[in-house]
Amino acid sequence: MDVFNNLGLGFSVAFDPMNLLFVFIGVVIGTAIGVLPGLGPTATIALLLPITYTMDATTAVIMLAGIYYGSMYGGTITSVLLRIPGEAASVVTTFDGYQMTKQGRAGPALGISAIGSFIGGTVAIIGLTFLAPLLAQVAVAVGPASYVAIMVLGLFLVTSLGTGSTMKSLCMAAIGLLLSTVGQDPITGTARFTFGIPSLLGGFDFVAIAMGLFGVGQLLHSLERTEKAQAITTKIKNIWPSRKDFRDSSGAIARGSLLGFVIGVLPGGGGVISSLASYALEKRRAKDPSRFGKGAIEGVAGPETANNASSTSAFIPLLILGIPSNVVLAMLYGALLLQGITPGPSLIEDRPDIFWGVIASMYIGNLMLVILNIPLIGIFIQMLRVRTGILATFALMVVMVGVYSINNNPFDMWVVLIFGVFGWIMIKTGFDPGPLVLAFILGPILERSFRQSMLISGGSLDIFVTDPISATIFGLLAVFLAYSFVSRRRRRAKTAVAPTRERVEAE
Repeated sequence: MDVFNNLGLGFSVAFDPMNLLFVFIGVVIGTAIGVLPGLGPTATIALLLPITYTMDATTAVIMLAGIYYGSMYGGTITSVLLRIPGEAASVVTTFDGYQMTKQGRAGPALGISAIGSFIGGTVAIIGLTFLAPLLAQVAVAVGPASYVAIMVLGLFLVTSLGTGSTMKSLCMAAIGLLLSTVGQDPITGTARFTFGIPSLLGGFDFVAIAMGLFGVGQLLHSLERTEKAQAITTKIKNIWPSRKDFRDSSGAIARGSLLGFVIGVLPGGGGVISSLASYALEKRRAKDPSRFGKGAIEGVAGPETANNASSTSAFIPLLILGIPSNVVLAMLYGALLLQGITPGPSLIEDRPDIFWGVIASMYIGNLMLVILNIPLIGIFIQMLRVRTGILATFALMVVMVGVYSINNNPFDMWVVLIFGVFGWIMIKTGFDPGPLVLAFILGPILERSFRQSMLISGGSLDIFVTDPISATIFGLLAVFLAYSFVSRRRRRAKTAVAPTRERVEAE
């Protein structure tokens, strides 16, 4: 009953006229940036962080959450109609969604995407509603040694399960950890890596780094591209899927909901991984796998459902453990910190208005999305006609004014510009800035937990073996690394033997 009472409190918060307005604004902005290729939820939330500084904490998080899950809807539209993924998680949708458009079935593809997204998101919100309070009770008992293991696991999964090179991701994570140590030592007060610059004594500001890497870096990259927007010539009709479409998609939607929910809870999990996993699952289960890539509606329904479910369930580790499982949630973590609120096991007790208000707003936001998306698809795709230069100029002005307004410190503006150029270089050279930002966020938590562990154990590392959660996580990591090492050695051995055999057979 407590859950229902608390959910009632959440709905009383979410139905506040101001919060309701910002749910709407969030999902509309999210859908719009999902449609615009290149400007994803990470860059948008980074750009909007200074604006949220002046807002009520609950309202700010509700709006940013709406942008996050709204972008998952919007990314589908251009994936289906133009074969251009508006958001990284929508790449998989291009495989069969665009083929359905070529066959004159764009309407059912967009319709089943919206319905699957709504169901996946709703299933994940229900899971979040009932699972989060139970996990919060367990999380209170988690000690510093366990936190160290969870942080290491999070960094490991982010770097190994990311979409880029593992080695490059490790380099970025190392830089992020290094940057997190800049400033005064939290215990001794000693200056670390400040090089005599007084502004660095407080460390780098997360907002300035995030806005530089994702905001300015992405804007510079977008200005480089000169390709013209494609005209939408496809007529969209019969958006509501037929009975056969529903029958073919029902299993994929059910499996995508559960799969996305589980992957979203894991550190490093996210829309891209869940949509890829769902597509692979549906193709493996299909009686005729050759249909995939040629317009199979299950190839659209499953991934779209999974990426929306995962984007919602990813709020569990953020709100309960204070661990952002992906880069977008790291931005939300930064937004909460800006408001003086630290996510963690005590959030549900200390600020039930934020915790339950955000969850309740997700029910409303999901409903808004499914109502808005189907009739307003034509309006959203017209946004592709807006010139990138106009958007970039306006966004850069907002960034510079916004970052200055937080601390009234011109130094932050230089940090934004320097990291903006750094972010642009990273995009050009194939380095993902995500692990850097996540490591920058997790670094202070990791350092604090490690120092607390050392104080408790008297400087002995045995605490990580005697603590059951820590021992289990480090044990599993060791087994996984050993398995990966052996598998790689076997593959190299097979690769080396194969050419030798061919030469012997040829002789």
